[in-house]
Amino acid sequence: MCFSTEISFLQIKKSTKVMTGQNRSEIAVGSEVGIVKKQDQKSGNITEGVVQAILTKSPYHSRGIKVRLVSGEIGRVCKILTDSED
Repeated sequence: MCFSTEISFLQIKKSTKVMTGQNRSEIAVGSEVGIVKKQDQKSGNITEGVVQAILTKSPYHSRGIKVRLVSGEIGRVCKILTDSED
């Protein structure tokens, strides 16, 4: 997954909040995110878009929170590009 390579020890040591897409509280409807669709898991191809709905009910998921984008595509969040504008 793309989130595991983006975390550095310096970020963790400084107590910087690293937004990996694994916590539901980091994602809101309207947020711009990068997702990995199921068919792209091996290639790691990232699809960017705006969150229409959050599909994962639990507060945390180790492989990323599953969302539906406005375009209709479904995948797990691997990066958060912007916060929602609400």
